[in-house]
Amino acid sequence: MKNTKIIQDLEKLGIKGNYEVVYNPSYEELYQAEVSSENQGFEKAELTESGAVSVKTGIFTGRSPKDRYIVQDDVTRDTIFWDGKVNLPTTAEIFGSCKELVLNQLAESKKIYVVDTFCGTNADTRLKVRFIVEVAWQAHFVTNMFIRPSHYELENFGEPDFTVINGSKTINPNWEAQGLNSENFIMFNLTEKLQIIGGTWYGGEMKKGMFAMMNYYLPLKGMASMHCSANVGEQGDVALFFGLSGTGKTTLSADPKRYLIGDDEHGWDNNGVFNYEGGCYAKVIDLSEEKEPDIFAAIKRDALLENVVVNNGVADYTDGSITENTRVSYPIYHINKIVLPSKAGHAKKIVYLSADAFGVLPPVSILNEDQAQYHFLCGYTSKLAGTERGITEPQPSFSPAFGEAFLTLHPTMYSKTLIGKMKEHGAKAYLVNTGWNGTGKRISLKDTRAIIDAIIDGSIDNAPKTQVPIMNLEIPTELPNVSTGILDPRDTYENASDWEEKAKDLASRYIKNFEQYCDTEEGKKLIASGPQLQEQTI
Repeated sequence: MKNTKIIQDLEKLGIKGNYEVVYNPSYEELYQAEVSSENQGFEKAELTESGAVSVKTGIFTGRSPKDRYIVQDDVTRDTIFWDGKVNLPTTAEIFGSCKELVLNQLAESKKIYVVDTFCGTNADTRLKVRFIVEVAWQAHFVTNMFIRPSHYELENFGEPDFTVINGSKTINPNWEAQGLNSENFIMFNLTEKLQIIGGTWYGGEMKKGMFAMMNYYLPLKGMASMHCSANVGEQGDVALFFGLSGTGKTTLSADPKRYLIGDDEHGWDNNGVFNYEGGCYAKVIDLSEEKEPDIFAAIKRDALLENVVVNNGVADYTDGSITENTRVSYPIYHINKIVLPSKAGHAKKIVYLSADAFGVLPPVSILNEDQAQYHFLCGYTSKLAGTERGITEPQPSFSPAFGEAFLTLHPTMYSKTLIGKMKEHGAKAYLVNTGWNGTGKRISLKDTRAIIDAIIDGSIDNAPKTQVPIMNLEIPTELPNVSTGILDPRDTYENASDWEEKAKDLASRYIKNFEQYCDTEEGKKLIASGPQLQEQTI
């Protein structure tokens, strides 16, 4: 009976064909479909020795931001931040043309998977999201990554709040005439509450697509939507960890003394902090049981590996020949020390993570309210040599809200909602450098973990402090279990003048980057909270 209703829903969307519908398949059904001899090419999954299956995502082994568009209409015209870089506009006509291509592709399928999920743990703020795909492992991916409704919730699911139609086999022959970037497309229509995907098989387009939608809906209702990990202590104390790739967001939130709420995407409403997802999506390049025991142990039956080289059934995590962005998705309950459902109370500690390759930032700085807003809008870290073509030396990277690629509103909307929640609940912010210092070596994970402990237990607030010039930051001069001589970055250089030269360079980059926010009085006011140079004019 349920499948009859689903078929009617698909036909209403325009997917008319002779296909079999598989509705919210079990993991066993997905496994049997993935390893079926009927599947060839990118549809075929390979069983590995851990019990997890491994798949290839084709040409696209990461997101394709230049192929991502949002329909510009009466709903979005005055709300979306049309920056020309992240949120690219398209028309309802072009969307309709691409949608028809996807619908025709799916109509020719033998089998269509329909997966109903929740995005968001709290019933009053979550989205009911329906995924329509033709590839078994893509259904597996969203089953892992989103919140799995109970049988009762599925029976009473009703109409979805948002629908994602993934036609990864679809190619758009009209892209040049339509002024698009390529024959591939990821498009959103907020009037139709629909995402369509064509040409790319990469699962992350579905995950981050819904994150972008939560980033649209929640801040407009006064709630914080955040690219962060989160954990909670025995006493219910919640900590958030913001950070871009390579800063330690996942590693530092996986604290054996605390319980994981989630590793990537969270909201903060009147009830507290809650996870958007029901799973984790971790990088596995160079993964070992010794370095990341929790993630290593999570790779078992029902986990899904992406673009990992497999030799005779054995996954080789050291082989990046397909991509350095090898991944695994798994349901969150594959991690032992978690909170279920994935939510907790209001956050008290906010940690901004930056991997500073210039050796300028202190290992930890204590931020006041204005500094918390300034550094959140900056979202600073470093791109390292070799991470992208043409980068031969470290380059500063500024990503507002530590997640620019997923922001649909103006960055100040995210700072406004976060800082509002922090003020309301007395949360404190800290800037933690997980990068390098004057020794030329990366700050040790042992020292960083001790710093996080001091933030969590509050001992950092009672420690003796000093001020770091130029960067305009307050730092502790000593902390329990943290190596002596590293808390003030100037002490890690043979000559403090070397630090000063680098600091002036980084400060000037901060100042230039922040100019984009100085067209308002509020933005101008925040200038005093950032790095300071004598020649700076306000």
